Amino acid sequence: MRNKIESTLIFIAFMVIAGCSGNTDKTASTNAGDTTKAGSQKQAAKNIVFFGNSITAGYGLEPNEAFSALIQQRLDSLGLPYNTINAGVSGETSAGGDARVDWILRTPVNVFVLELGANDGLRGIPVAETTGNLQSIINKVKSAYPNAKIVLAGMQVPPNMGATYANNFKKMFEQLVNKNNLYFIPFILDGVGGEPLLNQDDGIHPNTEGEKIVMENVWAILKDIM
Repeated sequence: MRNKIESTLIFIAFMVIAGCSGNTDKTASTNAGDTTKAGSQKQAAKNIVFFGNSITAGYGLEPNEAFSALIQQRLDSLGLPYNTINAGVSGETSAGGDARVDWILRTPVNVFVLELGANDGLRGIPVAETTGNLQSIINKVKSAYPNAKIVLAGMQVPPNMGATYANNFKKMFEQLVNKNNLYFIPFILDGVGGEPLLNQDDGIHPNTEGEKIVMENVWAILKDIM
């Protein structure tokens, strides 16, 4: 069990580092005006904004293979009036997200899924600083759209960052959830991280099958909000 946990954490480390390389080949659109279902013109549709790094962007996949697009398919099959918006950027830090979120919030938001912090952890940025950036993003969303539901995706850092740092980093997400009364995805890569058959040839990023599991991890929380 310990080996599998360490394998998963190492997977996250490699994935985030790769995301920071800036390779945008086949990544999902980062245009907040692009929905993952092109041409959707539903009456009174609500928007779900996915705001994060390479995990959200769907690194290495076609736009319609990213988990946000798969969630759009699920919503459509259930006849639920929601549009998903992929606002993920590979390599994004919490500071970068805080600087970018005002532009994203020009688009109406009903549900906001926040998936940031992993890149901060790999760079050893103080947890207090990351906490402040994530709190700022949450505050901006609440200020712009008081009735929006906010979902926070928790992450972890590898053991080589030090036990104290790793523990404080993990606790940060739970503390933000409790403080702000948010919905919580404990680990978005649960069941995928470190599994060769569920990742791309680089062994780092989820492949199409892995992305389906990521979608289910997110949907497990979203379904209670819909």
